[in-house]
Amino acid sequence: MMDHASPSSRIIVAGTCGLILTVGLARFAYTPMLPLMQTQLGLNAATGGMMATFNYAGYLSAILIVTMVGDPALRLWLYRAGLVAGLVGTLGMGLTTSPALWMALRFLGGLGAAAGMLLGAGMVLSWLIAEGRRPQLGLHFIGMGLGITISGLFVMATASWLTWAEQWIAMGIFGAALLVPAWIWLPSPPATPAPPVAKKARGVVKSRTRPLQFLALAYCGAGVGYVVSATFLVVVTESHPALAGKGTLVWIIAGIAATPATLVWDRVVRRIGDVSALLCAYGLQILSLLLSLLPSLAAAIAGAVLFGMTFIGIVSMTLALAGRLTPAAPSRAMAQMTLSYGIAQVTAPVIVGLAADKGGGYATGLWMAVVAMAVGVVFLLAYHRGVRRA
Repeated sequence: MMDHASPSSRIIVAGTCGLILTVGLARFAYTPMLPLMQTQLGLNAATGGMMATFNYAGYLSAILIVTMVGDPALRLWLYRAGLVAGLVGTLGMGLTTSPALWMALRFLGGLGAAAGMLLGAGMVLSWLIAEGRRPQLGLHFIGMGLGITISGLFVMATASWLTWAEQWIAMGIFGAALLVPAWIWLPSPPATPAPPVAKKARGVVKSRTRPLQFLALAYCGAGVGYVVSATFLVVVTESHPALAGKGTLVWIIAGIAATPATLVWDRVVRRIGDVSALLCAYGLQILSLLLSLLPSLAAAIAGAVLFGMTFIGIVSMTLALAGRLTPAAPSRAMAQMTLSYGIAQVTAPVIVGLAADKGGGYATGLWMAVVAMAVGVVFLLAYHRGVRRA
């Protein structure tokens, strides 16, 4: 049936499949898999946090590469290389018990996640615009929520009859099936000359440099809040004795909540504006972290819903805002935002893991994330004042 679908439909499906593979499996499957690996292998929290850090280091490295590449053919090659990296990073986790190799594989998975997020989204957007269709990146980013949901459902469904290694291998096989449409149906977009930059636009970039720095700092705080939940949500839930065995369910609920989130936040922005929407999202994500501290299933589910609703909305709203504020160089502003977010993702997991191993449990990391996001709110307000004065 898909053979008769429009080219734009195939491209959206391709981008979504790539996102499920590179982000949903290569990145997010680790979250529901971590407690299982801890139980069956005796993996400690510090090693678990270090593996998450290597994943984000791969993500950050790929971002730096992507921002330097403008040629469409090369970007397509890098995207496809990212698909393979995501597949190897998933499948390979079940083929070794070496922490060093695991960290290398998590790094590969991070490279793939950046390709799916940045290159995939960019090519989907380029094709939709070239065809004269309304850009539907909200539909594309639904792949992130679907990836979280799929990984959680898979772990829950197979935990009783597959070992941790067999689960990784089975997810890798599923990822190989996703790679086929992601590879075939997302061709390189045609090269188009860059539009001339008006003098006024250049002035806007210069006058808004400082406000954008505030926005980047706010986004860094959001990065800490995101990565603590994304890495440790299942483990934190399982750490409450009353919630033992409920961690994967909570993760699935977060994925379901994340699936339509970008479409919802687009509507919120149209109603109340960018900054107000971001402040609302930050506040809800702080609440989700606080709810994770409570040994209650209702609180855990509510926290998961709020986390799923907010983290992807903060990403999409911040990147869109940065791009609109710098019409002369939108990709550079987006890269600055992503770099700030990525630094938080590299540093926070290992700190949380070390704190947990030293007897502080995961509560220390959750409070660290709350403080980081609260500081992010302060910088977001500073950004808003700076823009109004510019």
